[in-house]
Amino acid sequence: MFYLVTMCIPEKYSKECVKMMEESASKGFPISCIAGRDRYDCIERVGRKEADIVAVDPEDMYLAAKNKLAEKAGYNIIEQVRTKEEPDAIYRYEAVAVIHKDLDINNVQGLKGLKSCHTGVGRNVGYKIPITKLTAMGVLTDINNPEYSARENELRALSTLFDKGCLVGTWSPDPAINQRLKETYNNMCALCEKPNVCDYPDIYSGYEGALRCLAHNGGDVAWTKVIYVKRFFGLPVGVTPAVPTSENPADFRYFCPDGSKVPIDTDTKPCTWAARPWQGYMTNGADANNAEAIQRELTQLGQLGENEKANWWEDLLLLNEKTLAVAAPPVSPEEHLQSAKYMDVIERNSGAPERDARWCVWDKNALNKCRSLARAAFSRDARPRFDCILEKDETACLKAVRDNGADITVIDGGSVKRAINEYNAKPIVAETYGQGSTKFSERPALAVIKSGSSINGLGDFKNKLSCHSGYVGDFAGYYAPAFTLKLNSLIKEPSEIDTFFSKSCAPGAPLDSKSCQLCVGINTGDDQTKEATKCKPTNAEYYNGGKGALRCLKDGKGDVAFLPLTALQQLDNEKDAAGKLEDYVLVCPNGGQAPINEWERCNLGLEPPRIIVSSAGKSPNALEELKHGILAASTLYSKNPDLLHLFGAWGDKPNVLFKDDVKELISIDSTWDKWNSWADIQRDYGSH
Repeated sequence: MFYLVTMCIPEKYSKECVKMMEESASKGFPISCIAGRDRYDCIERVGRKEADIVAVDPEDMYLAAKNKLAEKAGYNIIEQVRTKEEPDAIYRYEAVAVIHKDLDINNVQGLKGLKSCHTGVGRNVGYKIPITKLTAMGVLTDINNPEYSARENELRALSTLFDKGCLVGTWSPDPAINQRLKETYNNMCALCEKPNVCDYPDIYSGYEGALRCLAHNGGDVAWTKVIYVKRFFGLPVGVTPAVPTSENPADFRYFCPDGSKVPIDTDTKPCTWAARPWQGYMTNGADANNAEAIQRELTQLGQLGENEKANWWEDLLLLNEKTLAVAAPPVSPEEHLQSAKYMDVIERNSGAPERDARWCVWDKNALNKCRSLARAAFSRDARPRFDCILEKDETACLKAVRDNGADITVIDGGSVKRAINEYNAKPIVAETYGQGSTKFSERPALAVIKSGSSINGLGDFKNKLSCHSGYVGDFAGYYAPAFTLKLNSLIKEPSEIDTFFSKSCAPGAPLDSKSCQLCVGINTGDDQTKEATKCKPTNAEYYNGGKGALRCLKDGKGDVAFLPLTALQQLDNEKDAAGKLEDYVLVCPNGGQAPINEWERCNLGLEPPRIIVSSAGKSPNALEELKHGILAASTLYSKNPDLLHLFGAWGDKPNVLFKDDVKELISIDSTWDKWNSWADIQRDYGSH
């Protein structure tokens, strides 16, 4: 029997989804697709039975297992992504400890004072698994010391347990914290190739590097995975025959959690500390009777994708040359994780017990996004865990942070001065927007025209057609031009901007106003869809945002576009369909035109970023912990928006928690001194 499977995919991959549907239909097993905001959203959609299947990592399975929908949803992993080399292996990889055969050790307490070789900080077999298991066994102690952050507690514990080690990598996404930690716990870098760098590339890092550190650099114990032990010692791996090496397995042993030792050879089963489960495809309870049909289709789809070397095969099915989709008996996500002894690895929390980073927001959408971030980031090892609190407005949140009812809140850069003066706030993290923003993340607002235009000053804008990056709430698209026109007595009130131009596209404006007349809605699809998306302040509107405003100008819809410099500087000629940089020039507020690179003398104002503030009453360690946790989460999701769409429209809502155009977050140091000028901008231009 044929069963039409609907797969939920992150919207980032919508185009690939269309391709997959076409290619699978042409081969006689059509599959249908719906786009979720991100993988987190897809897990919920599968749970609500809006789709049958979503491709997931173990961390996503954890989210499903812990989701409030879980009981009703009946989530099941019905197919797994396995390697061609080990298609029958129950786990993706297994974590082991390897020692010299004559090391005098007969229980885990004997690890104290040894020299330890690790794959790298934050990694599974070389870091998370040993920390989780050794803590549970009471070998790593004082791991929840409230004085320190979760990460520092872990590094302290390892540094205390072991005499020396090699643990490379970025110990904190904040460069200053990273440096301090590596100096404080430098014995954990002592066995590395470059102890003073203690980062990749290092010949003693990674799965094989840890074994090299054990065999050739004075290490006593190496934390790695079984498959690399087999390769290192020239043993067969799965279906791959043995490839001899110069290393002798007879000189080494697996060290087991119960203190025993096991030979490393082809016949003896290694003793493992935990395993990382395979990725897989997750369905809901409604699909229980169709499991076989779904498995058959997924397997066929995997083969088709491989034959075609299709992008969707990699991005939607999580497959590559070395892997394939393998049907497996349906298992709940919780069981899948428990059987691998991996649940506690995900849940590991080395911070002070019950000390969450409480994030204060004053808007329901921000609360929803904050809660999604809190759950998702916890599953992906960002610590401290976030908690979300709803207050009535910015002032209430600043009070909550001051009075220790919350730890952090996000405010506009223009509000920071007031927050510091009136609420003892401490700015700790800022948004960044990439190329085209200043050192302090300000975005210059510009008036842009096509090269060759006769417009030569603000007065020439009267009754012209205009394109705006946004409406009320948008600095470059609305506040900056309104302020500049008012300053030059061309309008009396900012709201008159709507009638100053003959027609406009300012996404977010009232649909029946002149400010929506030039908007076009989505650029594909039928008239009904176009109408439904017209003038929406999201990327469904083709002319939304800075690049959208440029498209509106390029397409000849408008005579002038108001947008941030970042949109111009990050223009991708191929992808954005918004023209080339040399097609455009600036109109200066004092009259005349200027090339884009002279924006400093020809802009309508600088838009401050949003800033995350905490309380200046907190200890340096507490502030550092918050900074580390925020940056750990934001770095992950800025690189992997398909997991959680942290930056960009949240559903159909713009600028939720962060501004949509944010590239990533960065930490603030004492050189940031713009609070006064930003307060002036907020006063003059209006709140944004």
